[in-house]
Amino acid sequence: MRRLIKSLAISAGIAVGRRLWRRYRRKRGAKSTGPSTDDRDRWLAVSINAPPEQVEAEPRLREVLARPGLRLQMRITPAPGGRGTELAVRLKEQPLPYDVNLLSRLAGRDPRQPVRRALRDAKSLLETGEVIELEPREGPRTLGGRIVEAAGARAAGEGRL
Repeated sequence: MRRLIKSLAISAGIAVGRRLWRRYRRKRGAKSTGPSTDDRDRWLAVSINAPPEQVEAEPRLREVLARPGLRLQMRITPAPGGRGTELAVRLKEQPLPYDVNLLSRLAGRDPRQPVRRALRDAKSLLETGEVIELEPREGPRTLGGRIVEAAGARAAGEGRL
């Protein structure tokens, strides 16, 4: 138990130190040495195996991206190397900093999760002609089955697009 408390205290100290260091560097106007950690307004993108003209002409695309409560900006460009189309979206209103963190992602309250889900659905629609979803399993569910269902329900809002 003491080891756990000690490791949690060390982890919290490191996290606070990193945050203070970033704030100090930002105030000093120093350039970041790595990728930006403030990705609240970044574009989320998927590559679609279809030409840009076909993606722009799809009438159901706007339906899929217009989920309730989502206000998105959309960008359609040719994918690098002539490999289809890159569909990118981002929220019009930038989420608050405390809404975008690990705890909100784990709890399923990150405002970017519905954006990821909408992108997955759009990719599915454009490549297969329909939105592919997990079907609930019928019959008795074991503990392992419940865990798999919970992971499947959360998977569309997380991970790689």
